[in-house]
Amino acid sequence: MIKRTSILLLLLAISLKGFSWGQTGHRVVGQIANSYLSCKAKRNIRKILGTESVAISSNWADFIKSDTSYKYLDSWHYINIKAGLNNTEFTNYLNNDKGTDAYTKLNFVIGELKKKEVPLEQKRMYLRLLIHIAGDIHQPMHVGRLEDLGGNRIKAFWFADATNLHALWDDKLIEYQKLSYTEYATNINHVSKAQRREWQKQPMTEWFFESYQLAEQLYAGIKQPEPRLSFRYNFDNVEMLNQQLLKGGVRLAGLLNEVFK
Repeated sequence: MIKRTSILLLLLAISLKGFSWGQTGHRVVGQIANSYLSCKAKRNIRKILGTESVAISSNWADFIKSDTSYKYLDSWHYINIKAGLNNTEFTNYLNNDKGTDAYTKLNFVIGELKKKEVPLEQKRMYLRLLIHIAGDIHQPMHVGRLEDLGGNRIKAFWFADATNLHALWDDKLIEYQKLSYTEYATNINHVSKAQRREWQKQPMTEWFFESYQLAEQLYAGIKQPEPRLSFRYNFDNVEMLNQQLLKGGVRLAGLLNEVFK
């Protein structure tokens, strides 16, 4: 039993490397979302998740990567699109998207959660996935270029550690802030009611395009092969990082309120 537990913990640790916002980032998004949930949404979420919070459930989709029977979910975390599309071209691409990716599957789980006949266990998985994917798409490299797998092939150094552009934005920048997820959420969760409503009423295609544009900005910031990034990179990008985490939480709350209205 001890051996099996050790192997499981090792697999879970491996599964968290290089995926999504990382534990802290996803929990920040979930914690912020929880602060803007309607009473009805909170009641329905409690019926599905029990004592598991939105913040903690946000990591399930990464934890489950240790189980190969869920490998089919890998492509649900991102969408890779060629560079240079304008808003109209990008939106047309999404509206005609038939692939297995973050856009099509986010719409899928939203639809499934609105159905009354879906079994509880299935609803629990879909809710965890909705919470996770909504966070993922606010990480700009999850809407990055196809040819470099969303920045995974863009090598760099974060201080002395070898990494890549995708992993840097998944967790290294967040962990550099040295805050727990509750501290982080408290620190950045300052938004007016008008701004919150504006972010929530934007269609999901705009959320994706916004991340796509930010990804292009991040690509342009890499001026040389395998750059050494450190203090200045954090200074230049921490505002974008915090804004995306905040928007992710606010928009996730809007989605959950709509699903469980």
